Amino acid sequence: METTRRQDAPIAADPAVTTPAASTSQQRPPSERDFSRSSRLPGFYELPRSERLRSVQAFSGLNEAALASLGNLGTLNGELLEVFIENGLGSFSLPLGVATNFYINGRDVLVPMAVEETSVLAAASHGAKLARAGGGFTAVSTEPVMTGQIQLLLQDASVDFDAILKAHKERLINYANRGQDRLVARGGGACDLDWRYVPEIGSLVLHLYVNTCDAMGANIVNTMCERVSTLMPELLPVAIGLRILTNLNDRRLTDVTCFVPASALDTREFDGKEVVERIVMAYQFAAHDVYRATTNNKGIMNGIDPVLIATGNDWRAVEAGAHAYACRSGRYMPLAVWEATPSGDLVGRLAVPMAVGVVGGVTQLHPAAQAAMSLLGSPDARALAGIVASVGLAQNLSALRALASEGIQRGHMSLHKSNLDLLNRQGAART
Repeated sequence: METTRRQDAPIAADPAVTTPAASTSQQRPPSERDFSRSSRLPGFYELPRSERLRSVQAFSGLNEAALASLGNLGTLNGELLEVFIENGLGSFSLPLGVATNFYINGRDVLVPMAVEETSVLAAASHGAKLARAGGGFTAVSTEPVMTGQIQLLLQDASVDFDAILKAHKERLINYANRGQDRLVARGGGACDLDWRYVPEIGSLVLHLYVNTCDAMGANIVNTMCERVSTLMPELLPVAIGLRILTNLNDRRLTDVTCFVPASALDTREFDGKEVVERIVMAYQFAAHDVYRATTNNKGIMNGIDPVLIATGNDWRAVEAGAHAYACRSGRYMPLAVWEATPSGDLVGRLAVPMAVGVVGGVTQLHPAAQAAMSLLGSPDARALAGIVASVGLAQNLSALRALASEGIQRGHMSLHKSNLDLLNRQGAART
């Protein structure tokens, strides 16, 4: 009979793990550390957190100060830690601040951002100030429709799969919505289905489109894809391949625009209209050079990612979707477009897939994420997407203005100086 060990009960000692005395205060010199220890730690995930920490210390020789840093829970508690991560030790803190000056869809917004790079919030706030001079940002988001993929390995190439799938399309959509009554009642659920054949891998790929309402929706989509796949062998001569969402959510787009009067771009060195011309030239450089486009888009994500992190959203999914969307023409392109108006002013536009959620998961459980959402005025998923994309466009505006005039390093390095000063002080203290 199997038994489950209680979290606070001892487990049999692993010969690869020893527990050091609690008085350990110094890290052993590298010459004295035993690197033959194994990282194979059976039952590690079942250990109480304190014992996990001691096991890690035994393996690595960390001193008590380092161990305390690893085990610091920050704004979390032990229960949340176990929910958010396996083999949890503690939490890793990022600086959390607010970007100012944002005016989005006729509303003033303070935007929470979690990031370690010194100049990011300053740049976002400055870009928002420039856009504010022209009325701020206008953001529009499509319905929150996610895309799931069902790979079918076609075993008879002669079958008329197109006719069969057309005949059963509504049935498959309805079957996907089984067990999703609450989602459907809110106006969500599976709403469309299409397919394409990929001859190189002999695969018929179904795309199931799901309105996930205010959820990011990954689990919902994956569940629906797995459900629909169970019907396929009775309709077609196929074996079932992968069933999972794609992060290239090109039906879940956010489009944000801003107008910047040339006068707002005046500097000591350059007239505003000249800065507009230089910003447009910087955009065109990115539009024709993949190396520049990559760094340009990284700068946009400098703005987007910290808002996603602060609100408990999956920044990795949005990153993947954004970079894939940048390749939709077959060539990697800048995500934002900048143009001069006939009067010499500046217009910018950013279109990006934006799969964010305001219900479920970390967003509703993490206390800092809850506070961040409250600070934003508790937006729904589409409004949050508009805020996030606006920060991305502001970040790009600020970076291009700096590149087009005094250069990126003047402002960045003046803000970065405090980091360097602290490193120098710590180095001097160690010597």
